[in-house]
Amino acid sequence: MVQVLQKKYYKNRLLCIENVQRQTFFINKNCLFCLSYYLQIRFSNSLIRENTGEAVTALELLQRERECGSITTFSSQLDHALKGGLPVGKVTEICGAPGVGKTQLCLQLSVDVQIPRSFGGLEAQVIFMDTEGSFVLQRVVDIAAAVVRHFSLLAEDGEQKDAMQTFNMESILVRLLVIDSVAFPFRQHLDDLSQRTRLLQGLAKQVISMATRHNIAVVITNQMTTRLQDSQSHLVPALGEIWGHASTTRIILQWEGSQQVAAIVKSPCCMDMAIQYQITSEGFRDANQPEITLTNQRSL
Repeated sequence: MVQVLQKKYYKNRLLCIENVQRQTFFINKNCLFCLSYYLQIRFSNSLIRENTGEAVTALELLQRERECGSITTFSSQLDHALKGGLPVGKVTEICGAPGVGKTQLCLQLSVDVQIPRSFGGLEAQVIFMDTEGSFVLQRVVDIAAAVVRHFSLLAEDGEQKDAMQTFNMESILVRLLVIDSVAFPFRQHLDDLSQRTRLLQGLAKQVISMATRHNIAVVITNQMTTRLQDSQSHLVPALGEIWGHASTTRIILQWEGSQQVAAIVKSPCCMDMAIQYQITSEGFRDANQPEITLTNQRSL
């Protein structure tokens, strides 16, 4: 079905999902163990080069990090807050209540990672792992169509125009892994607390290793849960402190009145900041509002 969609709508253009036998695949499994299987076996053996184990200096690591690049979110304010976009080689956690736009941002990133290099993109592919069944293929088509229109208008020289017409998916590496969401399998299938803790620790170790060793951006969505503190209830990311250390960057999407706000609450290189955004028919976009001050979010 995905290949039919590809030929019908975006042959030789920006594509979002490819067949599993190619470089990108989509799975819809409500089971934690399928995550572990695909992360450990399919990804490491088929889609990325093996780690050589060679020693590197701190300077080399710094240079590699600078060369990793980033993935635009199509929100100029959020890109600015993240110092260029979603970082490659890091684990980013996107938290929020249902309906706030977590999956929409993930779909936007899945399209954006495929932007040709001549437009400043990574020209790469994505693995999208859907645990909740919230992946809507037509929505990806809409977002991809908007991205194609955007860069078609920006194309100026011959190289950029050729990139829009001859974009070839055959020789492109995966640079983005999306897991949407991580909380669902743990809530639905695991009642044993000790087993749950071990699996969380193992999964955290796997995604961190993949991001750093293989130079990919790992994006994981997480749900919110209620925590009692000082006799008051607060919404906090699910899965507790054990999982909280897995991500390099944590972004919380939330409603403030009628406005949608993305708050960066954990990052080694970005300031705590909140920006306003909106979900449109074309995808994740700026709300055309000034940045707002972030207060009392770091504790989350």
